[in-house]
Amino acid sequence: MRILLTNDDGIEAEGLAALERIARTFTDDVWIVAPATEQSGKGRGITLTEPLRVNRLGDKRFSVTGTPTDCVVLAFDLMDEKPDLVLSGVNRGHNVGEDCSYSGTVAGALQGMAYGVRSIALSQSLDRFHDEVTAHWETCEAFAPAIISTLLAQEWRPGVVMNLNFPARPPEQVTEVEVTVQGFRQIGEMHPVKRTDLRGRDYYWMSFRGAKQDHAPGTDLRAMDDGKISVTPLHIDLTHKASVNDLKGVLGGVPPKVLAAE
Repeated sequence: MRILLTNDDGIEAEGLAALERIARTFTDDVWIVAPATEQSGKGRGITLTEPLRVNRLGDKRFSVTGTPTDCVVLAFDLMDEKPDLVLSGVNRGHNVGEDCSYSGTVAGALQGMAYGVRSIALSQSLDRFHDEVTAHWETCEAFAPAIISTLLAQEWRPGVVMNLNFPARPPEQVTEVEVTVQGFRQIGEMHPVKRTDLRGRDYYWMSFRGAKQDHAPGTDLRAMDDGKISVTPLHIDLTHKASVNDLKGVLGGVPPKVLAAE
């Protein structure tokens, strides 16, 4: 088996080191192509207006001055044969709810899927998102290999990636894994914080209010609240099927004419 690893926390991230240890429980044919610097929140961004630099850091190990999507695109060019599996992560902090649409970790897996390779995003939740907080990397390392093996033994529907999130608990306190759906937080969690620099010019930091919310049972958000491992099948189809049916009743066929001004 050949496995490609990427992430959005950067080539030097602790989570990528944890992911490499996870991957090597399956094979020694592990390739790493990851961003040179942190790319959190870049989603499926791809670099089109400037060149990308690739640095070889060792055997089958490369850094890229770009996004996780860039990394996977370049990896398929750098490798002599395409991988059998793409693993993206392990992210420092969970990727659940609407995070999935921002997440570079999920984006790396989606790009692997776009190339027809089974792909899995992995994230390790934190109690608090501060630099001094140490993630329970031992938790994802303890459980990911068996979960990945179980997933690989199943048939996957086309266009699906698996999103794994591990709770902010040590392994001995994790007793359950749950197959979940993507949840959604209440509106207003993200907000800009305005500040002023030493020259009197305004600038902004994006911040999160992080208010305690009650999340619906069966969602990835609730699984993190309850200390469970969350496994969510995701796909890229953004079509709202019910609205398609609604609109077919009023649009279709000959286009409507411009209404005359009253």
